[in-house]
Amino acid sequence: MPEPNDAPAATAPIAVVVQGRPTHLPPAVRSLRIPAEDQKAKIAHRGGYEHFERGDRSHPDDAGVVFHWTTRTKVAE
Repeated sequence: MPEPNDAPAATAPIAVVVQGRPTHLPPAVRSLRIPAEDQKAKIAHRGGYEHFERGDRSHPDDAGVVFHWTTRTKVAE
């Protein structure tokens, strides 16, 4: 009989909608999928990264969990 697997099961990705700055972030990248347990999302954009954190609600159109913009970092050269 096989031994039970103690490794945690992988969670399915969830739909995420990012809101807030920057205003020039294209609508096509504002919807993404990330692991369900993630509390932060990072999107590469214009030589840096836009950072978003999980909010406490879902998008009103059931488009996914809402993440709000928190900061921008630049890519190190």
